[in-house]
Amino acid sequence: MISPRPVLIGLCFAAAGMLLICDPAEGRNPYRKAFFDVYPAAEDTQLGDLPSNAGHCGACHFDFDGGGQRNPYGLEVEVALGSGLFASDQDAIASLAGNDADNDGFSNAVEITETALFSNTPTFPGLAAGNLSAALNVTLSEVEPYLTPSGSTDTTPPTIVLNSPNGSETLAGAATTTVAWTADDASGISHVDLYISEDGGSTWMPVAVDLEDTGSYQWFVPNRPGPTLMRAEAHDNAGNEAADDSDGTFSITAVGGGVVPTTLRDMDMPGTQPLRGAVLEDADANCATCHGDYDPAVEPWRNWRGSMMAQAARDPLFFATMVIAEQDAPSVGDLCLRCHTPGGWQEGRSTDTSGGMLTAKDRQGVQCDFCHRQVDPVYTAGVDPERDLEVLDDLDVVPPAAANGMFINDPDPYRRGPYADAEASHQFLESPFHRSSDLCATCHDVSNPVFESAGDLLTYVPGTFDAPHPDADLRNMFPVERTYSEWSASAYADGGVYQPQFAGDKPDGIVSTCQDCHMRDVTGVGANIGGTPTRTDLPMHDLTGGNHFVGDILPSFWPGDVDTAQLNAATLRARAMLTLAATLEFSAGQQGLQPTVTVRVINETGHKLPSGYPEGRRMWLNLKAYDGGDQLVYESAAYDPGTGELAHDEDARIYHIEPGISTRLAAAVGVDAGPSFHFVLNDTVYLDNRIPPRGFTNAAFADIQSPPVAHAYADSQYWDDVLYVLPTEARTVEATLYYQSTSKEYIEFLRDENVTNTLGQELYDAWVAQGRAAPVAMAGGVFSLDVTDVPDGPPSPLVDMLAQNAPNPFNPRTGIRFASAASGPVSLKIYDLKGRLARTLIDEVLPAGRHDATWDGRDDRGRQLPSGVYHYRLTTPGSELSRSMVLVR
Repeated sequence: MISPRPVLIGLCFAAAGMLLICDPAEGRNPYRKAFFDVYPAAEDTQLGDLPSNAGHCGACHFDFDGGGQRNPYGLEVEVALGSGLFASDQDAIASLAGNDADNDGFSNAVEITETALFSNTPTFPGLAAGNLSAALNVTLSEVEPYLTPSGSTDTTPPTIVLNSPNGSETLAGAATTTVAWTADDASGISHVDLYISEDGGSTWMPVAVDLEDTGSYQWFVPNRPGPTLMRAEAHDNAGNEAADDSDGTFSITAVGGGVVPTTLRDMDMPGTQPLRGAVLEDADANCATCHGDYDPAVEPWRNWRGSMMAQAARDPLFFATMVIAEQDAPSVGDLCLRCHTPGGWQEGRSTDTSGGMLTAKDRQGVQCDFCHRQVDPVYTAGVDPERDLEVLDDLDVVPPAAANGMFINDPDPYRRGPYADAEASHQFLESPFHRSSDLCATCHDVSNPVFESAGDLLTYVPGTFDAPHPDADLRNMFPVERTYSEWSASAYADGGVYQPQFAGDKPDGIVSTCQDCHMRDVTGVGANIGGTPTRTDLPMHDLTGGNHFVGDILPSFWPGDVDTAQLNAATLRARAMLTLAATLEFSAGQQGLQPTVTVRVINETGHKLPSGYPEGRRMWLNLKAYDGGDQLVYESAAYDPGTGELAHDEDARIYHIEPGISTRLAAAVGVDAGPSFHFVLNDTVYLDNRIPPRGFTNAAFADIQSPPVAHAYADSQYWDDVLYVLPTEARTVEATLYYQSTSKEYIEFLRDENVTNTLGQELYDAWVAQGRAAPVAMAGGVFSLDVTDVPDGPPSPLVDMLAQNAPNPFNPRTGIRFASAASGPVSLKIYDLKGRLARTLIDEVLPAGRHDATWDGRDDRGRQLPSGVYHYRLTTPGSELSRSMVLVR
C-alpha cells in the first residue's frame, strides 16, 4: 500500500541542535551513507549532486548543506532512526519505502528508484511545489524539475470495475458491507479510493482512501439514509487514475430506535472534513522523540500524556455517556468524537459513531499534532501565517468561529506554535492563534446542532432532522458547554486579573488567557536537543483542570495504554488546581437567641465555578456547627463516602447546572419533562446557580447563553453568600467547599439507562472500587461565632433578615432587619442590576442594636420600579454586606 500522506516527526518548537548533519568537507555523514547504501542507483543522480551543491544533503534537509529543518522525508528518517525498532540505519531507511512523505501521490520508493516509467526520476521524496521555497543553499531552478515524477512512458490509465454495491441494493446504516472491485494496470495499482455521492453524482465524499488493491473492503455504512452512488478510483504507480461508478443508486436505511430520528447529516458542520485533512502523528512515537524523556517537571510530552486531554478518547465516563446519547439520538456520537479524538474523526473512523473503529493512535485523544496544526478560522492579514490562508481557501465552508469541534487542521506538516524564534527539525510557523484562548474555544464552547433558537436565547426547538444545522452559528443552537464564552465575558478576557497562584513564572502575576492558568509558564527547555534555549515562559503542557476521578480508573480499562505514574501526577495536579479555584470568607451574626454565620464562596477562576460539561459535576458547601464541648449540633450538605450520597437538606447549597426537557419538547417526543441527564435531548435549563467570574454582568452572560437560572447574582458579583441560622448552642462552625467530578446520581443513570452494552455497569463497578469519586476539599476553615447569651443586648454586626412576602415579595413591601455592633454611620441602599442607585433607605448615624427598614419597590422619586433582580448594600461600623432580592409586580 502507498500512503499519500506523510509520516511526520512530532513537535520540536524549541529545538536548536540537529540530529542529521551533512558536511561533505568533514566526510560523508553516516545517515547520508546509509541512504545511498539502500538506494545505490540514486547516488550519482540529482539526489546526490547538483551543480550548485555537490554532495548535498537535500534528500533529507531543506538546507542542502545539511542541518536545520528536515523536509518531510527527513523527518520520517529521523523518527525511524530514533525508534529503536531496526537493527541498522539501512533497515530504518528501507522501512520507509512505501510511505509518501511529501504527499504527492507517489511512494518514496517510486520517487527514488523508479526510473523506467518517468522522464525526470529519481525525484526528491521530501520536496513538493508547496515546500520548495524552504530550500536553502541550492539553486531552486535545479531542484524544481525533480519534485514529482512526470513524463511517464505509461500514459494508460488503469482499469477498474466496481462490482458491488452496483445499484438497487439496500444497505443498513451503521452496519458493515463488502465493497468489491477488480483493478489492473501494467505499472501496478498504487492504491484505491472509495467515494459516495448523495446528489446523483454532482459531488462526491470520500469514505475510504489509500486502500491496498485487495479487491474488497469491509465498509461501515454511514447513517446517511437515502439513494446513494459509489465510485471506486484506482491509481497506478505511474500517476494515472481511473474510476468506475455504480450502475445505479443503492439505498441506505436509517438507524432506528432513537427518541429522535437523527442521522449523520444532523452532525455535518464546516471545517476540516473526514479524509480531507491531516493524518496526525503518533505522539508517543514521534513527538516524544524531541519533547519527552528528559525533564518530567517541565517536558511537554510526559505532562500532556497524563492529562485528561490525552485520555479524552479512553475516558470510560465519556463513552458511557455517549452510549446513552446514541440511544437517544442516533449518530450524535459523531459530534462528541470530533473533540475527543480529532485524529480518528478526520481520518474517517467516526462513521461508527459508537467509537468502535478507533485505533490505539486515535485513543491519544487531543494530542500534540492536532493542536499544533490548528488554523484560526478567522484569518487576519499580516498577523496570521500566510499558509493559513491557503488552508482556509481549500475548505468547502469555513467555520464562523472556533467552536463546537469545527476545527481546521493543516493537511501538510506545518506545525504552529507561540514563538517567533523557535528552531526546530520540522517546518514551523509562529501563530498568534496558539497564544489565544480562541484555540481552546474549538472544543470548550459546545452546542447541540439539532436545536435551533426560536427567536431568543431561552427557547429552542428541534430543527429539520436528517439535515445540517442551517448556519452552524453557536448562538443558534442549544448550549451544552460555555467555558470559553464565560471567560470571554469576564474580567480575565478584558486585561487580565492579578492571580499569581495560577500564573506560574509570569513575573507580573496577571492571568488572562486559558493558557495562562491551564498551561502556566515554567522555566526550562522545550526539547531534549542540545542547544535548546531555556525559556522562562515555557508553557506547561499539563492542561490541568478539575477531573480528579477518571485518572484513577483508567488503568483498569486500558492497562496497556496508560502510565499509572503519569496519571497519578496529573490527578495530584488536578487536586492542587481545585484548591486554587475558590476561597471562603466568614461573618457571624445572630437572630434572637440563634447565632448565624454567612459564608461567602468566592470564585477565583476565569469562568463559572464549576464550569464545563454539566452532567454529574458539582460543588457544594458543607457546614458543621459544634457546641462549647465540640459536639456536632448541626450539619448541612452532609456527604456519605460509603454510599456517595449527598444530603439535600433545606439549607444545602449545591452549585451545579440542571439542564432538562421542557414541557413543550416533552409532549412532542414523548418523554418526561423536567431536569434530565439525557443531554442530547435537553432543550432548556431549570437551574444554574454556578458562581460567575470577575467581570460578570447579567446582560453579557445572557448573550452567551449562560445566565444564572433560578438564582440571582448582581452585576460584578463573583461570589455567593450563604446564610445559616444555627442552633442556640452552636459556638464554632467548620465550613468546607467540596468538588466532585461526577455524582452518584449520574453514575447510576449511566448504569441503569444503558441497554446497549455493559459499559455502564463496568463504570459503576470501577466508581465503587475507586472510592465513589471521593470529593476534593477546595477550601475551608473554622470560625468562632462569639455568640452573646443576651437576646436584647448588642447583637453581632450585620444580622440581616430579608422578610419577603410570597408569592409577591413587594405586596405591599419587603422588610430588611439588621443589627449594628456599635454606634456609627449606617448606609442601606438599593441598586439595580446595572449597579445604578435605585433607593436610599438609610444614610445616617444610628446607635448600636437592631434596626428595621422597609422598601415598597419605589425609587427615591416615588416611582414604581419594574420587576427584576435588585441588590441591597448594607454598611455598618466595621462591616459591609451585599445581597440580592427579587422585585415582582
